[in-house]
Amino acid sequence: MSLGADMPQTVYRPEMTHAGLPPTQAVTAVDEYQNIRDQHIADERPLTIYLDRYEVVTLMTLGTQPELLTLGYLKNQGLIKNIEDIKSIQVDWDVNASVVTTISENNEWLDKMKNRTVTTGCGQGTTFGDIMEQLENIRLQPIKLKQSDIYKLLKNLNEFNDVYKSAGAVHGCALCHGTGIVTFMEDVGRHNAVDAIAGYMWLEGIQGNDKLFYTTGRLTSEMVIKVAQMGVPALLSRSGITQMGLKLAKDAGVIMFSRAKGQHFLVYNGAEHIEFDTELPPKLQVAHIKS
Repeated sequence: MSLGADMPQTVYRPEMTHAGLPPTQAVTAVDEYQNIRDQHIADERPLTIYLDRYEVVTLMTLGTQPELLTLGYLKNQGLIKNIEDIKSIQVDWDVNASVVTTISENNEWLDKMKNRTVTTGCGQGTTFGDIMEQLENIRLQPIKLKQSDIYKLLKNLNEFNDVYKSAGAVHGCALCHGTGIVTFMEDVGRHNAVDAIAGYMWLEGIQGNDKLFYTTGRLTSEMVIKVAQMGVPALLSRSGITQMGLKLAKDAGVIMFSRAKGQHFLVYNGAEHIEFDTELPPKLQVAHIKS
């Protein structure tokens, strides 16, 4: 789902199918009183990405934005640097494949596939050997944020999560600007949702330097790496963080929020860039003083 207006357009766009599928399917279930209930469940399926006839990875996905997922995966893994090098992306669900054809087919990316690390998370994530080295050269410029704007943004995000509300079993991610949502993606794994947003940004030529990234998933090292590569200086999560995620956020200059929901959040990195402009309610002020 994309809501951004006046988005800059790149001159070049690869040929792409539009093979998105519905995210859920209707089923029946029996409740604790033996009543038959009509329900919707997430429609998980495999998608294998092929790059110039080489098999790269198989991702489990809802399949709603397979072309953007493919683009973002290639971008975030550093396998292709320029979108102009991609001739086409053809998704065929009969064989559960996303076939990427490059312009030159020089296969320079093959060396990067020799050293792969499988990461933790919902769905299987994979990082390639030189990603950490690339991160050492990233130092993001911080942006100023207001506490009140974070509250407004979290309220606006409540209007999304359509698949989660109907079926559960998915994560949601959003690219945000101020208190508004540029694009929101859901998938069975948070890795896929963030990659789909990276693909959207790459395709539309959107810069991340003045944006915030929101996820319902926990902030592991891979999530921080991907957001830093996208050039987004602030990361909000409804969930928690890991020690390595925090270390990398400090190294790259990513403002890190966790447990962000309603009118509550914890800032683990970058609190000095936040204007705390909302007073505590009287009851909470008393509790805060006592603590």
